[in-house]
Amino acid sequence: MMKGKILIADDEIVLGDLLQDILEKEGYYVLKARDGEEALELYFESEDIDLVILDVLMPKVDGWKVLEEIREYSNVPIIMLTALSESKDEVEGLTNGADDYIAKPFSYEVLLARVNTQFRRNNIEQTEPLIAGNISINQLKQKVYVNAKFVRLNNKEYQLLIYLVKNKGIVLNRYQIVTTIWGYDYEGSERTVDTHIKMIRSKLGECGDYIKTMRGQGYSFEIY
Repeated sequence: MMKGKILIADDEIVLGDLLQDILEKEGYYVLKARDGEEALELYFESEDIDLVILDVLMPKVDGWKVLEEIREYSNVPIIMLTALSESKDEVEGLTNGADDYIAKPFSYEVLLARVNTQFRRNNIEQTEPLIAGNISINQLKQKVYVNAKFVRLNNKEYQLLIYLVKNKGIVLNRYQIVTTIWGYDYEGSERTVDTHIKMIRSKLGECGDYIKTMRGQGYSFEIY
C-alpha cells in the first residue's frame, strides 16, 4: 500500500535519484523536479501531492518563491533542503511557511525520519474530506473538488469557503467574515468580501448557488 505521494524539487540529479530510491523503498510514490518552474508545474498538475521536499537554491525559480506560490493555495507539508547553513536562513524558511528545514549535507536516515514525522503529524493517511453537497474539501491539502474535479482557490478564497461551509445555515455578516478571515486589524473595505464571494461562486460553477446572499444581512451557505 502506498503511504503517500511526495514531490522532490532539487537540481542535484544524483541527490534527487538517491532520495527517490530511499523514499520508494519506504513505500512512498515520488515525483521529481529539476528546477523551481518544473516543481510548480508538477505540484499544481498533480492535485494529490502529500508532501514536498524543496531545495532552496534552484534554477529558474528558487525554493523561496516556490514555497510562497504553494502556500498561496495549500497547507501541504513542505521540508526545505539547503546548503545555506546560517540560522537566519532557517528562520526565514520556517517563518515563510515551511514545516521543517534540513541543512546539507544530511544523513538519509534523518531525512526519512523527518518525512515520516510529517506524515504522522498531519495524519495524512486518515484525513477525511469535508463534504458539502457536491463539494469535497481536503482540509489538509487545502484543495477543493466540485463533482470530483479539482477547483483552484487562493488562500483567502479557500478560508472563506471553509468558514461558510462550517457555518452552514447561519447568516454571516461582512464584519464577522472580515474579522475571521482578514483579522481585526484589517484596514480595507468590507466590500472585499463581495469580491471574494463572486470569485468563489464563479469557480464553483453550479455549486456556487450554495452561497446565498441575504440582502441587508450577509451571506449564508445553504444546501437543499
